Amino acid sequence: MDKDVVLAGWVHDVRVLGGISFILLRDMSGIVQVTAPKTKVSPDIVKEISTLHQEDVILVKGKVVSSKIAKKGIEVIPEQLEVVNRAETPLPLDPRGVQNTLLETRLNWRFLDFRSEESNAIFKIQSKILQTFREFFTTRHYVEIQPPVIIASASEGGAELFSLKYFEKDAYLAQSPQLYKQMCAISFEKVYTVLPVFRAEKFEQPTHLNEVRQMDIEQAFSTDEDVMKVLEEFLAELIKKISVSCNEELEKIGQKLEPLHLPLKRVQYRDAIELLRENGEDIQVGNDFSKTQEKRLSQLLKEEAFFIVGWPSEQKAFYAMPNQNGNTSRAFDLIYRGLEIASGTQRIHVPALLIQQLKSKGLNPENFKFYIDSFRYGAPPHAGWSIGLERLTMKITSRENIRETTMFPRDRNRLSP
Repeated sequence: MDKDVVLAGWVHDVRVLGGISFILLRDMSGIVQVTAPKTKVSPDIVKEISTLHQEDVILVKGKVVSSKIAKKGIEVIPEQLEVVNRAETPLPLDPRGVQNTLLETRLNWRFLDFRSEESNAIFKIQSKILQTFREFFTTRHYVEIQPPVIIASASEGGAELFSLKYFEKDAYLAQSPQLYKQMCAISFEKVYTVLPVFRAEKFEQPTHLNEVRQMDIEQAFSTDEDVMKVLEEFLAELIKKISVSCNEELEKIGQKLEPLHLPLKRVQYRDAIELLRENGEDIQVGNDFSKTQEKRLSQLLKEEAFFIVGWPSEQKAFYAMPNQNGNTSRAFDLIYRGLEIASGTQRIHVPALLIQQLKSKGLNPENFKFYIDSFRYGAPPHAGWSIGLERLTMKITSRENIRETTMFPRDRNRLSP
């Protein structure tokens, strides 16, 4: 099997047993064993290996041979070894994962944490999620759009806004691409986007951050049920793709994904409330569900994923289309593995009704004039939804804290690195 190779990477581990030196060399494809028996390699190589430490960057030229001991069934016998750059010692954390490291330390030294097999696997899975999202909707002829993140007024109302000075004006970081993706949908018909959004929430919970990535779609000539169908089809396809394409990464983090069987169950909001109350939860009609209650609902329903529909209008944003009874809206949440990962609605496309809803939420229609005016010139019914990328990654990888699935988290206390 002898084959010449040139490898470059990081020293994941190095040890000497008897007369043989071993290097576990890591690059983007994984870890390979470099084996240097004193009897088969030059004394210079053996001496150089004795000086190596974890995370030193090296270049190895040698031959690939079969091995009954190495995990991959092969090893490399080095003929040349060059130290490209040495890592300082001691390391702030051990990427081998041989000891538990506090999440705070991992986030402080994020670039080193990325080198651990667990963290590396998580973000390769996240990359595949993004790739699959774009491929799924591009194939279905959706147009990718680029909405702004600096805006003049709140996207969804509320006070959870980061404000900034924009020359002589006041501006905000967008809570959502909502208003802009609607304006695109009533022209392009079907659109999608991936972009950061910002919420000035002061609490620190394992499912919340102040900056997250959203994967959004919006489509014209559609109802809430139309886009729910698209959403469940995407999620089912995604889980299938991740199971196949990221099989190695899932194994490294001890995960197996269950396929979804469509259509997903639709649970009425009031029925969900009643089910929780019957099982001892203190919750009333008009309340939102806590994260604990979302998890409890999943357990009671015995569903991997399901929709909650029929939400009270006061629980949803001003742009949610009300049902004919006026008390509920054409809105939905998608719960996956016990957590809300997506929400959406059919939108209001009638200016008079939109103005009425803005006022009912205590918002000034004058601040939304450009948005309201966009529906005065031939706006079809339309609907859409948004998935939180980090939350979705969190549930697919079964992490307990969203910071584990965010490359460089931003919360109330963390602005660096």
